[in-house]
Amino acid sequence: MKNTSRMIFQVAVGPQSNLYAHCIESVSNYCDKHDITHHVLTAPQLWIKPDPFNSGRSEESYMKYGGYLPIYEKENAFNYLPEFDQIAIVDADIYIREDAPNIFDDMSDDAAFGAVVERDMPIEDWYKNKIINYSQMQYGQLHSNASDFRPNELGFEFCNMGLIVLNSKNFLPYLEGQSPKDFLMRSEFKDFVDGVGTWKWSTDQTLLNYFIRRYNVPLQKMHWKWNGLFTANNKIDECHFIHFFLKDKLPNQGENVEELMNAIN
Repeated sequence: MKNTSRMIFQVAVGPQSNLYAHCIESVSNYCDKHDITHHVLTAPQLWIKPDPFNSGRSEESYMKYGGYLPIYEKENAFNYLPEFDQIAIVDADIYIREDAPNIFDDMSDDAAFGAVVERDMPIEDWYKNKIINYSQMQYGQLHSNASDFRPNELGFEFCNMGLIVLNSKNFLPYLEGQSPKDFLMRSEFKDFVDGVGTWKWSTDQTLLNYFIRRYNVPLQKMHWKWNGLFTANNKIDECHFIHFFLKDKLPNQGENVEELMNAIN
């Protein structure tokens, strides 16, 4: 029987690519090894949609998924917080090495939310330039609000939300009793969901970064080895979790799994 105190939650709705299937299998094996409950959501439940009268998103960006934004299905994990002491939300394009240690053991008891700050990673120069521009567009206008993204020469301090770890008892109070859908439908998040202005291509990454800063959620800046951005991280061989996050930089859009595995080893 699985250890019900820890869970890894993933979303894989619709037809699965070879890359996603391979990565999810690695997560399943990891969970078996470390006695972790593994749950993969395969059908949408929240159906979060941008407001057609307010949206800056092109219809193509969400109509191809049936009119909703599948990225926000990750927040379904919040439903399980009362049942588990810790939950990790892991994107379906993250591969876990066979010898990776237990990520939950690395989470401080005092933290509520754990993720890796992108500018803290050992990254290639081309990606440094990318995150400077990206962070300015996503977080620059939020800097004057209650949130504080601590800008420096590498841009604003934001976390990559492909890998999230939650300590349930510490994080739950910040949801204020709201369901995942009610949380996402907060009026303060509307422009993020609708993709207004520079948030046209934003995902739940912008929303969650804003949320943890705005409400001072106790954040643990996790070691970069837990979220190795493939092609951007110049120490990918040292990373426990490999995030194949830019499909246009992957051989055959990531469908050549054997070549990818050779590349990270």
